[in-house]
Parts: sequence; structure tokens; C-alpha cells
Amino acid sequence: MTLEEAVRQVTNDPLTSIIVPFFLIALVVESWLSRRRRLGLYQGKDFIVSMTMLVFASLVDAIPKVCAFLVFFVLHEISPLRDVVERQWWAWGLLFFLDDFIYYWFHRANHDVRLLWAGHVPHHSSQKLNLGTALRQGVTERVHKYFFWLPLPLLGFDPLMIFLMIGLNLFYQFWIHTELVGRLPSVIESVFNTPSHHRVHHASNVRYLDCNLGGVLIVWDRLFGTFSPEDDAEPVRYGLTHNIRSFNPFLVAFGEYRRMCSDCLSADRWVDRWRYITWAPGWQHAGPDERARTLRAEQSVRSTREQ
Repeated sequence: MTLEEAVRQVTNDPLTSIIVPFFLIALVVESWLSRRRRLGLYQGKDFIVSMTMLVFASLVDAIPKVCAFLVFFVLHEISPLRDVVERQWWAWGLLFFLDDFIYYWFHRANHDVRLLWAGHVPHHSSQKLNLGTALRQGVTERVHKYFFWLPLPLLGFDPLMIFLMIGLNLFYQFWIHTELVGRLPSVIESVFNTPSHHRVHHASNVRYLDCNLGGVLIVWDRLFGTFSPEDDAEPVRYGLTHNIRSFNPFLVAFGEYRRMCSDCLSADRWVDRWRYITWAPGWQHAGPDERARTLRAEQSVRSTREQ
């Protein structure tokens, strides 16, 4: 396949024509059920912000996606494994696990590094969880996203395979953004990311912060210590620890960059300014430290003392 043919295929993704109608139908059905059962899953202005974030992210993603594809193509051409991997059945199976593994670390980095969090925060800014929230994508995270997948073409996977697997992974994650599906059988909950697990991920409760970061599989969270089960004794509160009190789409999309710059300017030492950029959100040079791991440790100490 020539480069021109490959670029034409990735820019005319047939998967989009399949999933867009599915997304629209699912949104309509969930919204109808929410109204019929008086669940309050949707709120008008919030849903408009979600759709605006989707448009912003799609526009921003166009150039990084093509650039990443070109880089992937070059790396695949120089890979000594390109003629070994090809598109055999086992290669697709291996790519599934590698893609999901990379997605976990990409997602974890978005929560652990404030500069990256600034691009991801729109996805967590809604205080509702519905299928519209699934489409409320981080806008500027599209710029740095593809760097995490650079090893795959060097391992012999061609760019079209990689982009298709990335798309399928995101497609899977659409349905887990809902409150209409309860807990599934334990054999599924133990292996796969489910609505129950993902409700935890969108929570602002201290015990749930920065947990359940997997894409399709939840096993990475279990392996690397970021798993938390949904607990009926502590209902999920959606949104951020400090919610964005605005439905202005530009503030939702880019406001965290302004807050990060303001924090940097408030610090006298360059080391503290660097920490504002590279450390997890919630750190303050003058205190209090509201990073998730710090808050969780303090909560654990209080619970121990109370027992």
C-alpha cells in the first residue's frame, strides 16, 4: 500500500459512518428513558457543552491525526518486524492488548500531569454521566495523544491497524458512560471496564479520584493499583473536586490552562512553577495539597483514627 492510499483511507474512515448513527440512536433512547423514568440524566445546557466539546475536539484532532499517521508510516517502513507482523490473526490479538495497555498509561498521564490534565479536564467537567458525556472529549489532549502510540509502528504494526484499534477502543468506551446499566456478572466486572467501573472514574469523591483508568480492560488498574470498586455506601458524585461553574464552552475547554498559568505566576521559585506544570492537579506551593493521592492518604488516616 502506498502512502497516498493509506492517507486516503485514514481520512475517509469507514468506521465513522457506522458508529455515528449508533451514537445518535443510543443518545435518543437514553434521553427518552431518562425522561420517562424521571431520572434527570440530562440537562440542556450541559448537553450542549458536551456536543460543543465534540466539535472542538474533532477540529483540533484533524492535523495531529494526519501528522501522527505520517510518522507512523515512516516508522513502520523502517521497522525490521514489518514483514513479520503484517495483518495475521495473532497480530490483531496482540495489538488489542498493546493498544489497551498504552491507552491506560496515556489516560493515567492525563490525570497525573497537570499540563496534560488541562487538556483532559473537559471530559470530567460534567456533573452528569450520560452517553453525551462520552462524547465530551478533551480538546487539546488530541495534540499529545499520539506520542504514546509511537512504539507500535516500530514493532511492525501498520498505521491503519493502529488507528483502527484506537478507534475500536474508544467506540467500546461509549457505552460505559451511563447510569442505566448496573453491575454486570462478576466474571465480566473482573476483566472488563464496565459502567460500574466508569462511574467511579467520573466521580469527585476522594476515595474514587483517579481510579479505573482502563479503556476496554480493567485488569491494568488492578495490576497497577488504580482500581476502586463502586460502593453503594458511598454514592458517586460526578464532576471535579472544584467544579467549573460555567457553561461557556471556551472556559470548559481551555480554562484550566488559564488557572495553571495563574498558579505559575503566583509562585516565586522556578521549581514550584515547574511543579505546577508537571505534578498532579491539586498541588499548591502554599498549600493545601489537594492531589488525589494526598487526599486519599489523609482520608485513610482519619478513618483509622475513628475506628
